[in-house]
Amino acid sequence: MEVIPVIDLKDGVVVHARAGRRERYAPISSQLCADSTPLGIVRALLDVHAFATLYVADLDAIEGRGDHAAEIAAIARAFPRLALWVDCGLSNAQACHDWRQREIATPVIGTETLADAAALRDFTKALEPHSWVLSLDYRGDRLLGGAVLQDTVAHWPARVIVMTLARVGSDAGPDLERIDEICGLAGGRKIYAAGGVRGGADLKVLAERGVSGALVATALHDGRLGRTGIAAAASGPAPCRSDRS
Repeated sequence: MEVIPVIDLKDGVVVHARAGRRERYAPISSQLCADSTPLGIVRALLDVHAFATLYVADLDAIEGRGDHAAEIAAIARAFPRLALWVDCGLSNAQACHDWRQREIATPVIGTETLADAAALRDFTKALEPHSWVLSLDYRGDRLLGGAVLQDTVAHWPARVIVMTLARVGSDAGPDLERIDEICGLAGGRKIYAAGGVRGGADLKVLAERGVSGALVATALHDGRLGRTGIAAAASGPAPCRSDRS
């Protein structure tokens, strides 16, 4: 299973995401790094482990009040071997295609920015399934955006994130019930868990469920997840199973 560190960018710095309440996000205080600059934080994360992928949430872009395109490009230049997944609030297939033309990152499309399942279908028509990542964004029991979960499944790409916002930056643990539900619908797609991972024990539980990866931030910065736990998770997942009882 792949562990994917997350950085959330707001007003030019990395912030500590908690429960999806973005108005309260403050610059991150990390045991790994003395500052909250994007390059400093990424460098510190890579000192912990040679991660293959970094997830970047451009919160300003998602909220329509600017963007961190320059900072993201700087990360790509400084760490050319690091694959970037970037959520910057793209809401249509043309914008996604234009972002891909920059050749610095794989775009992540969050359901919170989509009007309905028809909008998601447009991505499927225009883009190859391995060229983008879908994030199913949940607040409580509600899938954000205008779509109903069952109406979206046919339009999922090859990689799907299950993002439970209330568990981000919390000690609640992963949303296993929802992850099981999505794995049951996945049809062989790779599923990634986001929100609530506290350490190696949670990664083990997710791997046993066939999850392909986990997005992690807080547990890395407070030291609960380090080299040993990451290495233990890297043994490789089984495909998501739909026959779990």
